[in-house]
Amino acid sequence: MNNEKILLNHGSGGKLTHELISGLFVKYFDNDILRKQTDSAIINVDSNLLAYTTDSYVVEPIFFPGGDIGKLAVCGTVNDLSVSGAKPLYISCGFIIEEGFLFSELERIVKSMAGEAEKAGVIIVTGDTKVVDKGKCDKIFINTSGIGILDEKRKNISYGSEIKVGDKIIVNGNIGEHGAAILCARNSLEYSSDVKSDCASLNKLISEALQVSDKIKFMRDATRGGLATVLCELAEKNKFGVELDESQISVRESVRGLCEIFGYDPLYMANEGKVVMVVGKEDAEKVLKKIKQNELGENAAIIGEITGTNNKLVVMKTGIGGKRIIDMLAGEQLPRIC
Repeated sequence: MNNEKILLNHGSGGKLTHELISGLFVKYFDNDILRKQTDSAIINVDSNLLAYTTDSYVVEPIFFPGGDIGKLAVCGTVNDLSVSGAKPLYISCGFIIEEGFLFSELERIVKSMAGEAEKAGVIIVTGDTKVVDKGKCDKIFINTSGIGILDEKRKNISYGSEIKVGDKIIVNGNIGEHGAAILCARNSLEYSSDVKSDCASLNKLISEALQVSDKIKFMRDATRGGLATVLCELAEKNKFGVELDESQISVRESVRGLCEIFGYDPLYMANEGKVVMVVGKEDAEKVLKKIKQNELGENAAIIGEITGTNNKLVVMKTGIGGKRIIDMLAGEQLPRIC
């Protein structure tokens, strides 16, 4: 690492984030489990496999169309466990609150967290609260950690180590809606009143998909860095190619229009309710059909496949018949989106 100071781009989920993680955190905290760098650490306690994850939420603004920082914190942790193939069970929450923050807004956030936890079927079992001087943090930051149990046969889903050429890539709906909702809320845009965050707990949708197929070989929620970064990481780690079909990637018109105005690419816009799955080609249609039966998967589609060509590259067939190489997000399209 050559940077002397932490930049906003170090939190983008893109290249600088990877450099920070590998060049500092993994360097000093190094162990076999952490080195995997998956959404949840898979640990073995008395022969029981547990998935264990943590994340911090600093989204600005803290209330946005479709959610708030509390709902986001619960959904984010539930989803990190779920995409690892685990059943989420328990969550902890830590609050860092700025002096002067309104109690009514804190109560609104806590009620939102409780409602989402109940909806997802998880229990908030422990927590911590710190209040800091005014100006020492921006309103409120929340950290959540979560534990879930993991079936032995699903322990490799995080790694994607069983992926083969020909496997299909499924995403459960429209992309970019969380990033677009934050953009609208931050700029008080009346233009896109129908743009709402897709913030949602995906554990039930994922559980239903896992019940119909044992050929789901990889899952990841496409949060910071969006769909493009997930697939670039997947191709790079596993040394195969990914081919996408742009016509199958669903983007709501209001989100597409907003991206065009601000010069953003929906492929890199954040999502908080989208899972990317790699499924054996023999089960892909069956899994897709099941996902589409869930309200969070109505617009699901097979968007591409794993290829033996274009080693470590993601290539997208465009709507006009060309091909475009999709690279990992280099900077920060929109900071503090989660």
